[in-house]
Amino acid sequence: MSIGAGVVLFVIGAILAFAVNIELEWINLDLIGYILMGAGVLVFLVGIILLMRKRSSETVTRTAVDPAANERVTRQSTSSTDDVI
Repeated sequence: MSIGAGVVLFVIGAILAFAVNIELEWINLDLIGYILMGAGVLVFLVGIILLMRKRSSETVTRTAVDPAANERVTRQSTSSTDDVI
């Protein structure tokens, strides 16, 4: 969701900065457009970083000796969040 929000912010900022030619005394639309474009790039990059962080996997293997039965017990735990888009 944050990747799409970043793209939308960038597009709205580009429209305000380059396509709208309205002069208002109390607001500078070019500056607002550049600010929205910068925010869009920042949100897009944060979304990419969070997406890459979700795609991690971890594996834990533990081996112990059961004192009652005197046998070796091995437990494996695997966690993976690899989602194919």
